[in-house]
Amino acid sequence: MMGLRILLAVLLFGFGLASVFADSSTPENVCELKNGTSCEECLKNVTCLWCITTKSCVTYPVRTILPPHALCPLNDARWGLCWMNFQILIITLSVVGGILIIAFLVCLFCCCKCENIGSSRSEAKMQRQANKLRTKQDERRAEMKQRHQEIRQKYGLSGQNPYSRFS
Repeated sequence: MMGLRILLAVLLFGFGLASVFADSSTPENVCELKNGTSCEECLKNVTCLWCITTKSCVTYPVRTILPPHALCPLNDARWGLCWMNFQILIITLSVVGGILIIAFLVCLFCCCKCENIGSSRSEAKMQRQANKLRTKQDERRAEMKQRHQEIRQKYGLSGQNPYSRFS
């Protein structure tokens, strides 16, 4: 339930900022006209900011992104929702952003590690196959030498090669 409220607040904050930046045609004193009303009445207009300590409705300072402390402390500033202050919003967004970054790095690490494990497995398999081929080749070479030796003995050529004197 709390997660849904936070998600709603974040979405409302994002849509509110988008509409504040997009709609600059509203008069500057619309929010100030709602002084003395309630938080809910003030926040019906997305360009307005409610300060709990002064119980005043002021125009949201778009150029500074966060309202300055002189206008209203972050803990007492309300925008979009009366129950969500800026301090909670900033902390929540920071924690969610940190968790997303850590999750991304963990996934990246796992993918790279798993890829390296797969590479070492395939390299080991290729090495075993190369060793098998090498042993088969050595066996064939030994068999060929044995057969050649048998043929030399059969025809009396097993002695020293007569042409070796000339080399």
